[in-house]
Amino acid sequence: MTTRPVIGILLDYQEEGSFSRRPHYALRQAYFDAVWTAGGLPVGLPYIAEGWDDYLDAVGGVIVPGGFYPFPEVYYGGEVVVAEPPHPRHAAEVPLVQAAIDRDVPLLGICAGLQVLAAVEGASLIRDLKTEIAGPIDHLNEKPAEEPAHAVAVTPGTLLHRIVGRDEIRVNTAHNEAPRTLPPSLVVNAVAPDGVIEGAERPDSTFCLGVQWHPEFFLEDGDPNQALFRALVEAAR
Repeated sequence: MTTRPVIGILLDYQEEGSFSRRPHYALRQAYFDAVWTAGGLPVGLPYIAEGWDDYLDAVGGVIVPGGFYPFPEVYYGGEVVVAEPPHPRHAAEVPLVQAAIDRDVPLLGICAGLQVLAAVEGASLIRDLKTEIAGPIDHLNEKPAEEPAHAVAVTPGTLLHRIVGRDEIRVNTAHNEAPRTLPPSLVVNAVAPDGVIEGAERPDSTFCLGVQWHPEFFLEDGDPNQALFRALVEAAR
């Protein structure tokens, strides 16, 4: 039997695309490579809501990855006149995140995954950083995702700070939304120079944190981003 902890990675979703004209799951290879490099055994999680308890029995940790898809309007604090059906991915990830929190399964949210974690706990979101945050950082297109784009200040005393061992790290960026406020159950663990919340965590959980950047692109030895995946794998043992 493998000694690698199993890490379940929620799959992304496409209604149609170059792979198939029919609905299909999809996810970048980098997520799987990052877990394997960190010592885990990565597996993809499909959208079978009735199976979440069984899946969480089978894995030691969960990753909710990034993705571009619509969130419910209520997340932005506006009045909802007609509630639209949730996107298939979002309909799947909300009960998964809630179940992982309830069962204290180690959870890492990346980009949209952070926003989902925050929203599930009761946070409100900023819809468009370009129009709401004044500053020189273009959080969506500052640089390619494979390159560091700006620094983030890491909050002392947080789990993230213990993991990376630094007060500041350089990160990439590929997001246009972010948490506006956080509920009491979450604390900010990373902030961009323009004040955008770049990370949050749940202190009452063993390991439950999210970051706005994409650490799966930085797998070199000694990179603090790789430490995030190693910490998740260790928490999953």
